Amino acid sequence: MIRVLRRPVKIVMASSNAGKLREIAGILGDLDMTVVPQSDFNVVDADETGSTFAENALIKARHAAKATGLPAIADDSGLAVDVLDGRPGVYSARYAGDDADDEQNIDKLLAELDGVADEQRGAAFHCAACLVLPDEPEAIIAEGEWRGRILRARRGESGFGYDPIFFDPELGCSSAQLSADEKNARSHRGQALRKLAHKLGELEWQ
Repeated sequence: MIRVLRRPVKIVMASSNAGKLREIAGILGDLDMTVVPQSDFNVVDADETGSTFAENALIKARHAAKATGLPAIADDSGLAVDVLDGRPGVYSARYAGDDADDEQNIDKLLAELDGVADEQRGAAFHCAACLVLPDEPEAIIAEGEWRGRILRARRGESGFGYDPIFFDPELGCSSAQLSADEKNARSHRGQALRKLAHKLGELEWQ
């Protein structure tokens, strides 16, 4: 049964990342919803204590919704390497330590994969995106996956995180060698957000 919901005029993004804000605002543009960062309301980041990407996305969205009284959208994503049993997973951003930067995380991952053959370096970026609406007990969740493999050295200057060592065999390049538009059309986050926007479009608004 289609739920009838009050259309939100403004949605708070449970992040202060400008790139994420632009991407989400663009994808949700056709739904006539304005997306604003949680920093506009002086909301601090939530502690990501979940064991899955979906759990962390929910934690962040509910935290922002509670602090602002507005509908909130959040995503959580990371890299899962097959031969490492899914690591770094939800710890992707802090794989080399709580204060680690992207370069340190990449260095640790490359060191762990030293000597691993190319055909055994399969990996995937995963993303879970969710929207929490006021007075609605259930969140709307969508997920995306981007398969590839881990390179032996960095390639490209764009992107962030593990992009320089994530290789897409179909495109023949690393994620860091793609333009922003090319990456969004392919990426795990782009997939999850488009699915989320589709789910929102299927709801009946008043």
